[in-house]
Amino acid sequence: MSGTPYLIGIGGGTGSGKTTIAEEIAAAVDSEITVLSLDSYYEDRSDVPPEDRGDINFDHPDAVDWERAVADLRAVARSEAVAVPEYDFETHARAGTETVDPEPIVVVEGIFALYHDAVVDLLDLAVYVQTDADVRVLRRLRRDIEERGRTVEGVIDQYLSTVKPMHEQFVEPTKREADIIIPEGSNPVAVDLLREKAAGEIRSLTEGER
Repeated sequence: MSGTPYLIGIGGGTGSGKTTIAEEIAAAVDSEITVLSLDSYYEDRSDVPPEDRGDINFDHPDAVDWERAVADLRAVARSEAVAVPEYDFETHARAGTETVDPEPIVVVEGIFALYHDAVVDLLDLAVYVQTDADVRVLRRLRRDIEERGRTVEGVIDQYLSTVKPMHEQFVEPTKREADIIIPEGSNPVAVDLLREKAAGEIRSLTEGER
């Protein structure tokens, strides 16, 4: 790669379809893409007693280790490899790191992808995925049960006590930072435009035009 990576931020509420869109972009450009999830940058809570970790509000921006996230994204923007934390959502603690080499396209996705000014300043394109709340809560319910070992009651309690109010206070307002708003999750027309943009940027980067 002869140029610096093209950074795309994909924000939106929990279960809105951010990861799906990132995967669809990757599939369309022959996998020449790096996806960094801000979920990897939750603060390590190994110092908190295990029985108390479930009470932590992970839907508040203060739950994110912004210092490390911003430092890593700045390094990625310079085409440098980074050691991304691996976060265990069952124990709420870090379980090591994974070395990530930036590809020509880097997608930064997460509910707070468009929240922090320093992150937004690094983005070449900011995308907000807007999906109805009922769809999002059902997707979160399925994910947390199947992938994170939660119970139905626990997911519902968390949604009502923290997820919904935090979304309204901190996540939804970030759509004002977006260059593109994708309605109803994986909107085919909008995703096709993102694929074309990503493919075009890859051609420019590999040809040394950026």
